[in-house]
Amino acid sequence: MPTAPTALPPTTTTSPVRLAWLDALRGIGALAVVAEHLLPWVVPSLRPYWFNLGLYGILVFFLVSGYIIPASLERHGDVAAFWTSRVFRLYPLYLVVIGVVLALTWWIPIRATVPRDLSAVAGHATMLMDVIGVGGVVDTMWTLSYEMVFYLLVTALFVTGAHRRSGALAVLFGAVGMATGLMLPGPPLSGNWLAWVSFAGFAIGLACVFTGRFRTAAACGLGLMALTLLLMSSRVPWFGAVIVAVMFAGTAIHRWERGTGPLWPVMVTMTLVALAPVWALQGGWWWIQPDVWITTIALAAATFAGAMALRHRRVPRVLAWLGLISYSLYLLHHPLLKYFVALTGDLRWSPLGVQLLMATAFLAVVLPASWLTHRYVERPMQRLAHHLRHPS
Repeated sequence: MPTAPTALPPTTTTSPVRLAWLDALRGIGALAVVAEHLLPWVVPSLRPYWFNLGLYGILVFFLVSGYIIPASLERHGDVAAFWTSRVFRLYPLYLVVIGVVLALTWWIPIRATVPRDLSAVAGHATMLMDVIGVGGVVDTMWTLSYEMVFYLLVTALFVTGAHRRSGALAVLFGAVGMATGLMLPGPPLSGNWLAWVSFAGFAIGLACVFTGRFRTAAACGLGLMALTLLLMSSRVPWFGAVIVAVMFAGTAIHRWERGTGPLWPVMVTMTLVALAPVWALQGGWWWIQPDVWITTIALAAATFAGAMALRHRRVPRVLAWLGLISYSLYLLHHPLLKYFVALTGDLRWSPLGVQLLMATAFLAVVLPASWLTHRYVERPMQRLAHHLRHPS
């Protein structure tokens, strides 16, 4: 996530060298998110508070997503093939994890923020949970909402020929993030009806995209719906806007690298993103305090820039491997952590040696489990998607 987030989808680039550095970034992002959730429950004394590990990992994911997703769509030039790839990339594991969590609710109940009615089904079907105020069955699934918003926006931009204005879009969303933070104390729209309206729009719009009937109108409608939900009904509107700004900044970096766009919009965007929560009406969390927030953003940007500068060098194989399983690791680790703590009991006041041993034991469980789901869920579905796009 996200790829993922981001929970993030893998790059479709053909160059192994380029693929490796992006996978390494995904591996770093995934480990950071795992650490953000693992440390408070198992080794709380090691959790840093001068920056936020989870947000750092998510920002790295989103930069990677912004860098590669629009480029993939433009390279293939086929929105139906793009959405076939996205659906088969994201949904199979997503549905498996939801199924497992629901099957074990007799042991670990699902979160209170998940509606106990069919609106939760509609919200999860679109992956737009966080932008319609529906809690995800798994805590980390909230980032997938912003991935989906980005895909819908990029598709609309592509079919209208406006997709190359990434720098301007990044700055625009950064400025919108600041403005919504100053003006909105919360989402103006709320209610379970949002889940049903967005589900209907999503289903009809994607049906048109896949079949080719009214494709441009449908893609524009989906993009407008995504934009409206992002700014009017997401849990924290200014935060949603700056996430999309970060993703478009990733796209602008890709265009600068290819010599088709300037770099200055990225600098302006990151400045706007850094300032967005400073005067925001909706806030108060420790991780959006200016010192923590700005440090986290700077670290994520430096990590991406460093990896990009070293992209022609061989990356550590372990990071590349972690990147390959990053989507599985992202979705699996949080429910597995809940089950793990339920079995071990509260470890927060245990001796440090015991805590470190238990943290190692958890990693020894979650990493092989993530490899198995990558091997037997993700990869077969990716091969099926490839076959559907290239039946010959």
